[in-house]
Amino acid sequence: MIKRLITFVLILNLTSCAELQQVVNNLPENTAGISNADIAAGLRQALDQGIDKQVSTLMKQDGFYKNELVKILLPQELQKVDKALRDIGLGSLADEGLKVLNRAAEDAVGTATPIFVNAVKDITFNDAKSILLGNEDAATVYLSGRTKAELYAQFQPIINNSFKKVGADQIWSNLINRYNSIPFTSSVNPDLTDYVTDQALKGVYQMIAVEEKDIRTKYTSRTTDILRKVFALQD
Repeated sequence: MIKRLITFVLILNLTSCAELQQVVNNLPENTAGISNADIAAGLRQALDQGIDKQVSTLMKQDGFYKNELVKILLPQELQKVDKALRDIGLGSLADEGLKVLNRAAEDAVGTATPIFVNAVKDITFNDAKSILLGNEDAATVYLSGRTKAELYAQFQPIINNSFKKVGADQIWSNLINRYNSIPFTSSVNPDLTDYVTDQALKGVYQMIAVEEKDIRTKYTSRTTDILRKVFALQD
């Protein structure tokens, strides 16, 4: 078994992308007692674990705001607003403006879970083979490709509602009005809903990738028999 794995790794290092895909497609139907169904089930469980464990943390207060991996920062256009307000002694208002952008994302992100769950159910064995032997974020990349367009369409109105729910619309209206009233500044009118929607989605996929990497590299993160069985192939 060890010799087979060493040989396979050498093949991976020497082949082009097209050749790699051919190797993946030609894997035996049953490898070291792991069936096709096992591999697909293992990948589904890995993604389900990432969704359950990591996306749920983003839904909590400060899930975005105090997580440096996904914290939503100001877009470039608003960085000059932030600086100008701080320069005239309105730093606390600027801080609140940044916080409510993250609050809106935290409020909205729970709607992602059902869409992710449906996408995970659709993983085929051919998908699973490529994912298992891919990069440390291959499952996350797969999930992003299957869900991003649908999530974006659903997130935008939800983020907009969340802006109102957490008071971000009023705070940023006040912030921008204050800035636009400062002499010798050019007026700004950014599309914050679109920006926060995009940043929230990036944060969701980032945290799923964190869990995927842990499962691939840490035995202790493989919390079920099928995860231990399937990802042992990478050890």
